[in-house]
Amino acid sequence: MSRIPIALTVAGTDPTGGAGVLADSKTFHSRGVYGMAAVTSLTAQNTTGVQDVFNVPADFLEKQLESIMSDEVPHAMKSGMVATVDMMVVLANMVADFKIPFVIDPVMIATSGDALMEEETIEFLRSTLVPKSMTVTPNIHEAEKITGHRIRGEADIRKVGRIFLEELGAHSVTIKGGHLQGDAVDYLFTRDDTVILSEPRIETQHTHGTGCTFSAVMTAEIAKGKTLEESFRLAKKYITSAIRNSPGIGKGNGPVNHFSFREEELHE
Repeated sequence: MSRIPIALTVAGTDPTGGAGVLADSKTFHSRGVYGMAAVTSLTAQNTTGVQDVFNVPADFLEKQLESIMSDEVPHAMKSGMVATVDMMVVLANMVADFKIPFVIDPVMIATSGDALMEEETIEFLRSTLVPKSMTVTPNIHEAEKITGHRIRGEADIRKVGRIFLEELGAHSVTIKGGHLQGDAVDYLFTRDDTVILSEPRIETQHTHGTGCTFSAVMTAEIAKGKTLEESFRLAKKYITSAIRNSPGIGKGNGPVNHFSFREEELHE
């Protein structure tokens, strides 16, 4: 039995380290959690865009997960880029078998605008994976794609939140509002409550991997036994610090800083 919290990410690679399993692993480490990873897709990408994608065969993803679970079951897990229905079936079966707290980051479009998920997988995500999760963490574009509802402001975000809970069967949804105008406002909708967190917008192009990182923080904190709301609040502080202190790597949308957050910032 592990003596430290363990978090698992099931996601794709980013060879420049800003997103996917590398970003998740750095985030887990920075939060004092042991990180594991099962790889779904290999990408050729950098801060300027995605040049190519190779999706791992579903049976090999299954072997990765079986290898992990037969040795040490993590305390929480998240999924990121899961591009095909076959891989989603494997993931859904594993979640059902092990009942691990499960965070879905429905990675569909990279910061550069490149598509990362096949169209036919969205219905499976909507109907089968979403109800199995503790929370889903879409950005505005992903929330629009999943629900089919256009988001122009807070009223639309609240409507989409209700769609996730009442029509799609989500236990909760975390909608990241960074793509709207004004302050950076994020929303956590549960069956019992709504939590809204706002921070002044940081004017920067260096936001590569923000979605991966935000959901990885939540997963790490859940692995420690924190509540969903506690995990959401800490993730908001962490990602604000990570964006503000971006290392400025690359020629395009650079990565955030996974090691800038200080615990005392929670109380400032």
